[in-house]
Amino acid sequence: MLQRILLAFLLAMAIGMFSACGSEAVYNPVEGATRIITDVWGREVEIPVNVETIVTLGPGATRIAAYLNVLDMIVGAETQTANFNVLMDFNPIVHEMFSTLLIVGRGGGSGENNAYIEELIMVAPDIVLAAFTPEGADELQSQSGIPVVAVRYSSMGLANETFFAATRVFGEAVGEQERAEEVLAYIEALKADLNRRTADVPDNEKLRVYAGAITFAGQRGFGGTYSNFGPLAVINSYNVADTALEAGFYEVDFEQIAAWDSDIIFLDPGNMSLVNAEYETNPTLFRSLRAVQEGRVYTMPAFNFSATNVTYALINAYFAGTVLFPEQFADVDISEKSAEILTFFLGTNTFDIMAEGGLFYGAITIGE
Repeated sequence: MLQRILLAFLLAMAIGMFSACGSEAVYNPVEGATRIITDVWGREVEIPVNVETIVTLGPGATRIAAYLNVLDMIVGAETQTANFNVLMDFNPIVHEMFSTLLIVGRGGGSGENNAYIEELIMVAPDIVLAAFTPEGADELQSQSGIPVVAVRYSSMGLANETFFAATRVFGEAVGEQERAEEVLAYIEALKADLNRRTADVPDNEKLRVYAGAITFAGQRGFGGTYSNFGPLAVINSYNVADTALEAGFYEVDFEQIAAWDSDIIFLDPGNMSLVNAEYETNPTLFRSLRAVQEGRVYTMPAFNFSATNVTYALINAYFAGTVLFPEQFADVDISEKSAEILTFFLGTNTFDIMAEGGLFYGAITIGE
């Protein structure tokens, strides 16, 4: 009997050794094992080796989760993202799911810690990915005892280096580095395509353009514009509002807009109520503008809401290209290009939902 037991034991050992030699070893980390990740602020945060559940807080964090296809990891929602709002590109695909989750934060904000601590502790995510300031991230981690990885990025330009850094940190935290690099490579490819089409067009052959009523920290009227505006800069357009200043929003008076008298005007359709009210007050000024007289006023939907919607910004650039450089963008059908971009980032084409929500592309009439 003892011999049979010993023989069985030796046979099991041999089979185990043979199996290990004949196939790749599978690494199963010890339960509770951790690793160190460095976030966008240089904070070193200790997180689990395998992250399975997350909460995303602050402007832009949930958007990156959508782009990386990890929305199913989220176990708690923000008030802002649980309610339908097409101004956030990812919202149409998450608001119903998020409406069933416990609300763990207010959403939006300028980077301060606006989490609901008790609720956050109740859902107990492995980590929190927060678009907070370093102080806000430290405070939340201290209050909750949950690792907080900062993934904040700025809204300047069009998917700038801060967005790239935040996406890479997010991807590393949730084990989606490959998807993160795929997203960033796609952005670079589209930006290169946009630049390539217009890089050789001389300035004296470019239509002069003014982009007004640009949403910035709320709705803005006709004089709200941007220097070095992302969707226009990436196609090398002649933006009359460009100045020696760094890229940024500023207000310009009507007399200056009249003096510029651009060939083309782009306006945020979401702010047309303000523009039309201004038209009622001073219709003569608007009617004196050549672009208005010639019916060359077009939409430029808002793309900055709770940080930058990279999808909307890229679509805006392609649409602006078809208007300002019709020959160079003759092969672009904006609905088809939008479908490609939205599907790549979000997994579904929400172009019709955008239009229904007021984010549409085409000519527009001031005063109507």
